[in-house]
Amino acid sequence: MRDDIRIVLVGDSGVGKSTLVTALIKETFILNVQAVVPEVTIPPEVTPENVTTHIIDTSSKGNDQEILETELRKANVVCIVYAVDDRTSFQRVHEHWLPLLRQQGINLPVILVGNKVDMRDEDISHATVLEEEVVPIMNEYREIEICVECSAKALLNVSELFYFAQKAILHPTRPLYDARDHAMKPKCTEALVRIFKLCDMDGDGILSDAELNEFQRKCFNTPLQQRELEGVKEIVKASRPDGVVDGGLNIEGFLYLHLLFIQRGRVETTWMVLRRFGYGDDLSLREDFLNPDFDVPPDCCVELSPGGYAFFTEIFKRYDTDGDSAFCPDELDNIFGLSPGIPWKRGKFPESTVTNAAGYVTLEGWLAQWSMTTLLDHKMTLAYLAYFGFPGDIRDGIRLVGRNGGPGGGGSNSALRRRKKGKLQRNVFLCYFVGSAGSGKTSLIRAFAKKPFTGDYSPTARSTTTVNSVDVKGSEKYLVMQEFGPYDTSVLQSRRQLECCDLLVMVYDSSDPNSFAYLTNLRKNYTLDSVPVIFVATKSDLDYVEQRGDQPPDIYCRELKLTAPVYVSVKDGQIASVFQRMAAITRSPQSATPSLLLLRPQAWSAARIAGVTALAGLGLVSTFVAYHAIKYWWTSVIHPRSTSASVFRRKEL
Repeated sequence: MRDDIRIVLVGDSGVGKSTLVTALIKETFILNVQAVVPEVTIPPEVTPENVTTHIIDTSSKGNDQEILETELRKANVVCIVYAVDDRTSFQRVHEHWLPLLRQQGINLPVILVGNKVDMRDEDISHATVLEEEVVPIMNEYREIEICVECSAKALLNVSELFYFAQKAILHPTRPLYDARDHAMKPKCTEALVRIFKLCDMDGDGILSDAELNEFQRKCFNTPLQQRELEGVKEIVKASRPDGVVDGGLNIEGFLYLHLLFIQRGRVETTWMVLRRFGYGDDLSLREDFLNPDFDVPPDCCVELSPGGYAFFTEIFKRYDTDGDSAFCPDELDNIFGLSPGIPWKRGKFPESTVTNAAGYVTLEGWLAQWSMTTLLDHKMTLAYLAYFGFPGDIRDGIRLVGRNGGPGGGGSNSALRRRKKGKLQRNVFLCYFVGSAGSGKTSLIRAFAKKPFTGDYSPTARSTTTVNSVDVKGSEKYLVMQEFGPYDTSVLQSRRQLECCDLLVMVYDSSDPNSFAYLTNLRKNYTLDSVPVIFVATKSDLDYVEQRGDQPPDIYCRELKLTAPVYVSVKDGQIASVFQRMAAITRSPQSATPSLLLLRPQAWSAARIAGVTALAGLGLVSTFVAYHAIKYWWTSVIHPRSTSASVFRRKEL
C-alpha cells in the first residue's frame, strides 16, 4: 500500500478551492485567502490512513494551464470542485473538467466536491436540479468515486472530503464494484471465492463459526463474540436466506456480505481482507507476496523444511475428498484452482512422479514432486505455498542447505571439496542420466517411478525429470532424475550445471556392442572426473555382447577405481538395488568420484589383505618352530656331547 498521496484540487475560479485547503489546515474559515495556496503536506500520524498526504491547489487561468497539466500528471486523485450556488461551475464539471482529464490521458479516481452548501437555502431549486444531474454524470464517468457536498465556511464535511480522497486511492471502489450494474466485478468475485476456499478448512463449502473467527483473526486481529457472529449471519439471511446453511456462511453469503460492505461505503473492509491475503490494487497477487527475497549462495541448495512437508501433507489430505490417498484429475483441478494452474504440465506430470494403478498421484508422489520442484526452482515452490495459503511467512516452508551438508562457502572448487566431506545430510539429490539412443534410460527411470515396463520406444527429444524416494538405512531420500537425449550434451559443458549434479548415471545397452563407446567418448570430450558416477548396463535379459572400444566396461571402471557396472533388466524386474546404490553414492560422493579416487594410494582388496595376513602369520609360525627346533638341537644334542668329551679328557689326565 502507498505511503504518500497527492491530492490535486481543480475547478473554476471562485468555487472555494483555496478556502477548503485553509479550512482544513486552520480549522476555521478565512474569508480572504490568496488565489492559489502553496502545497500543503500533512504528516502520516495525523491522517486516518496513516499516510503522508500532499494537497495541491491549482489555478484555472489560461496562463497557468501548463502548471495545471503538470500537477495532474503527478496526482494520485483529483478533486473537481464546483459551487452549489453557481450552476455554471457545475455544468463546467462535465463540459470541461472531466473531458480535460480524458484528453490528457489521465485515468485517476475523481471526487466531485460541491462546495458552499451553506448557500443552498437561498435557492432551493438549485439543490433539486443538482441532485438529479449528479447521478447521470457519475454513471457516464466511471472514474468518479463519490460526490461530497461540503462548506468551507461552516466547516462542514471538510476533513471528510480529504478522507474520501485518501480512500479513493488507498481503497478504490472501481476495481471492486460496477456502479452501473450494482454488482461486484469478476476479478473481485474471483479473489473472494479463492479466499473463501482457503478459509474453508474442512472443505465442506461452509464457513463455520470457528472458521469465521479464524478468518476474522487473520484479517483484523480480533475474534468475534458469538452474538456478533449471529448478527452477521442474520444480516445476510435477511436479504439472502440461501447464504446461511447449517449455521454457517456459504460462498453466496460470503460474497453478499462483501457486497454490502462496498455498497454501504465500507470498501476499506473488503480491501483489508484482499490485502491480507496478498492481493494488490489490480486484484492480482503481489509479486512480493509470491516471491519474497530468498538468497541462495552458489554452494547451497534449497529443500522443503519440515513445516513445508507438513503443509503439503495437510493440503493433500484436505483436498483428497474421496479419501483414497490419491489425487484424481478433479481433485487436482480443485486444489490448483487456488492458483494459475498445474505448473508441471510441460514435464509430463503426473508421469514424472509416483502414481497408483489408475494413474492418480499418491501422497508419496505429491511430496516427491514438490521436493523436486523446490530443488530445481524454489521460487515456484514459494509461489505455490502462497497460492495454497501457507500460514505465516512462506519462506518458513523451505530451508537452505549447503551442498556439502553444512554452511556454504563458495569458490570454483567448492563442488570437488564438498565431495571430500563424507556423508551428506541433505534429503534431495540431483542425478543426470546420459546414454546413447536406445540404451534404456527412459525405461530405467520409469521403473524408478514405479511405472510398468513398456516395449514401445521413442527417442528422448528433450530433457525430462522424474522423482521418487529411496529408503537408505531407515532415512527417506529423494532422487531427482534428469534424462538427457544423446544429442543434448550441453549440460556436460556447463560447469555450473555439473556442480549442481550429485550423481552422473551413465547408461549403456549390454546387448549393443557400440553403446558403451558412446559413454567413453563423452568422458574423453568433457571434463567429468570431478562428478560422482555410476555405470549401469541395461537389458541384461538379452544375449551379452562384447563392447567395442579400447577396454571392456569392467576394466574401464577398474582403471577409474570405480565399482564394476551394475547389470539390470527392467523388463524382467531385475534392478539389483541400483537405486539404493545411487542413493548411497549421493550421500557419500567421494566413494564414486574418479578425481578423488585416483588421488588415493593403491587400495588392497579384501582377498589380497587376507593373503598377506596369512603369509605373515605363516612366517611367524615358521619362525617360532625353527627357534624351538634349534634350541632343542642345541640343548639336547650339541651341548651334552661337548660336556661328555670334557669329562673324558679330565679322566685321561
